[in-house]
Amino acid sequence: MALFDLSGKTAVVTGGGSGIGKSIAQLFAQQGAHVFILELNAEAGEETIREITTTGAKATLRTCNVAKQAEVLDVFAGIEQEVGTIDILINNAGIAHVGNLENTAEEDIDRIYAVNIKGMYNCMLAAVKSMKKANKGVITNMASVAGSLGIPDRFAYSMSKGAVIAMTYSVARDYLTSNIRCNCISPGRVHTPFVDGFIAKNYPGQEQEMFEKLSKTQPIGRMGTPNEIAHLALYLSSEEASFITGTDYPIDGGFITLNS
Repeated sequence: MALFDLSGKTAVVTGGGSGIGKSIAQLFAQQGAHVFILELNAEAGEETIREITTTGAKATLRTCNVAKQAEVLDVFAGIEQEVGTIDILINNAGIAHVGNLENTAEEDIDRIYAVNIKGMYNCMLAAVKSMKKANKGVITNMASVAGSLGIPDRFAYSMSKGAVIAMTYSVARDYLTSNIRCNCISPGRVHTPFVDGFIAKNYPGQEQEMFEKLSKTQPIGRMGTPNEIAHLALYLSSEEASFITGTDYPIDGGFITLNS
């Protein structure tokens, strides 16, 4: 059997229409999994599905707002009914916010909480219900280096990613006897369409200069790529990582340790 083979597995990837989630969905399908993409942006999700299925791999779109628990439970129940078992959850959907304590409004906190914390809780709750029946499963949550150290003007976002790390530890501990592994990944700055959009919006005319400046905040001298994050997610979801649970994995070009 090939390394990191996911043949016969069902993987749910939230936020799989773009960026890191898209790369994870593509890689998991390439490795043999039937990937279900949960995406609020149906157009982006459909494009990812087209790219995957044209290679002969298996992928299905489910439009879903992860912040709505009833919607999430219904979607997961439908997937389970269709395929029998949900083996892997990649809890990737998330949103960002720029601001310190004083310029973070109550609405900003509520919006970040609804997606980055409650959304992850909703999806883990639904996945665990299915995984317990099979007495096995793997959950990987997308956290961030912002959850482990202070980053300027990321108050609400850092709050949410710290919560993701804590939820990961809790779920890993509580479901040991159900053979459900739970880990999280903490990327540093990764070059995604979100980064390009953020720079274009906030630094018009200075895009190249700001891109280089942001890249150099990583000690390794560049941003990560979505595909690099996807390969770590693949390892953690594979049988080769069967001894790993309850761990946060920074993948950050040395950002946490070498910037200290």
